[in-house]
Amino acid sequence: MTSASTQVLSFKRKALAAVAALTMAGVVSAVAAGPASAATEVCGPFCISVFSSELGTMDQPNFVEAVLGGGGANVGQPVGLKRASNTDPSEDILPGGATGGGQVSDFYADGLVSAEANSHYGNLDAVQQKYAPFRIPTGLCVGLASVPSQTEGLTLQPCDDPTTVWVVYAPAATPAGYFPIVNASTTDFSRPFAMHLPRNEVASGKPLQMQVRHLQFRTGEKTLPARQLWGAVFGELE
Repeated sequence: MTSASTQVLSFKRKALAAVAALTMAGVVSAVAAGPASAATEVCGPFCISVFSSELGTMDQPNFVEAVLGGGGANVGQPVGLKRASNTDPSEDILPGGATGGGQVSDFYADGLVSAEANSHYGNLDAVQQKYAPFRIPTGLCVGLASVPSQTEGLTLQPCDDPTTVWVVYAPAATPAGYFPIVNASTTDFSRPFAMHLPRNEVASGKPLQMQVRHLQFRTGEKTLPARQLWGAVFGELE
């Protein structure tokens, strides 16, 4: 293996760890297979694609996280799901954070997470989702315009905004490879605000803006509906 290939493989492993994807054997196998392209070829193995378990699978994500409304790098630009494409730069999103991702406690140390959130989630994995069309950083991340509220839409926000930190929420019973994604600025820790796919937008056939809603626990075992469960993949989008 060349030095360049080794660096790519190392990056991919670290990025997957940032979203807890190293716990998924199938994804680890895909990473170990070598470099692959993400939304655009120039983004290569560095970008990650978040998808809804309601609409896709690890093998076929179908719709992935993207910046809507033409893909402009503007504060407040809506973020949602678009048909997976390997030529669409609005789907180029880099995982990371001020410390390269890691745990909620790392973001707390950087001043992006409150002491209360850190006390609840400090040992959980967390990540920022940095918008980087054609792998060019914009300084904007997927976040919220304010402290989370029911049905608030996901938008681009400055990466130093606390609403741009997302937590892989482990205390929920989920199918292997899928997980809820909680916003770290939530103030409700019994039913935190998390990424949610609205039913009406699934049926519309239009680009799908994501929202945050309280986690909708169905049983005492904390099972969740598919529209609140997400996966993350590297690899060429078709």
